Amino acid sequence: MPKPLPLSPIPLPCRTKKMKTIMTMLYFPLFLTGCLPYLYHLGKEQSAIILGREKIESVLVTPNIDAKTKEKLNLIRDVRKFAIEVLALNQNGGFEYYTKLDREEIGWNVSASEPLALKSYTWWFPIAGTVPYKGFFQKDKAIELENDLKQKGYDTRIRVIGGYSTLGWFSDPVLSPQLSWPDHRLVGLVIHEMAHATAYLPGDTTLNESYASFVEEIGIERYYIKKEGIKSPNLEKFKKEKTKRITTIKLLQNYANQLKAIYVSDNDQSMKKILKANTILNFKNEVIASHLVPEEKSKEFLARDWNNEDFLGALRYHSGEVSFLDLYEKSNRNLAIFHKEVKKLFDLPEEKRKEFLNLSN
Repeated sequence: MPKPLPLSPIPLPCRTKKMKTIMTMLYFPLFLTGCLPYLYHLGKEQSAIILGREKIESVLVTPNIDAKTKEKLNLIRDVRKFAIEVLALNQNGGFEYYTKLDREEIGWNVSASEPLALKSYTWWFPIAGTVPYKGFFQKDKAIELENDLKQKGYDTRIRVIGGYSTLGWFSDPVLSPQLSWPDHRLVGLVIHEMAHATAYLPGDTTLNESYASFVEEIGIERYYIKKEGIKSPNLEKFKKEKTKRITTIKLLQNYANQLKAIYVSDNDQSMKKILKANTILNFKNEVIASHLVPEEKSKEFLARDWNNEDFLGALRYHSGEVSFLDLYEKSNRNLAIFHKEVKKLFDLPEEKRKEFLNLSN
């Protein structure tokens, strides 16, 4: 689980800081000439990550390895084993290797939304299908795309990439920036990304992310209960964050519904823009009143330019939690069965999947 987003001290859906399956498109026929510069950028940087990786077992016996790196890599190796044996996750989900990057962040992704509709701007890629983000390993390229989308009138957001999955096409390594995360978030990262390699429906980001987030939370709890018991300090940290996150998500979803009502109303565009601005201001004020932001961060939070893309993130990564929990219980809390039941959702029409995620209008 990534660190909090810049200028966003409340715990937004953590999976917004990631990019998915960036390398799968490299195998797509290169007659898509408009994509060539982007594909070259991805291919060059991803190749460096793959070529620079080392087996975690080899890194652990390096004479000059520092204690913190050794501790984190041992944790990752243990979580991966647990994820395969106990959580029934795909063993091809990565985390067998380590790559040290020459930068503090993995990369950046760009997402955008219609200004007067909670509708994501999307890109289509082979294997991954339609996705509401486009990732880069260089920040200037992300800024260039964001500026272009802004000029076209879209609500936009650049986010730091916390992690990504190639869905089992490659053995994705853990990357050096991730080792700075707290242990319980690192545990969540491994489980979340391995979940993507276990069940993934091309083109349905909300289902994919919400499923992986659900497995992540179940997995963190089960991991720490088994390793440290019910009084685990790491489990307590996770539960406190989860309580705060649930409150935040509910707030975001509530205001997202208010924005939806505004956008489908009979008001003209000028009035919709006014109502939108007032609703977002009300959201900010309620966040402050609810003490979801530390007092010293309140001015920074209020100054942040919130837009539709921020509210879409709440829907994108944490929808259908009640439905997933019901499916988990019906699977007798057996995750091997649960993963199979989730895959059955892939055969449903899009509208039925939206109903499952409680997204139907």
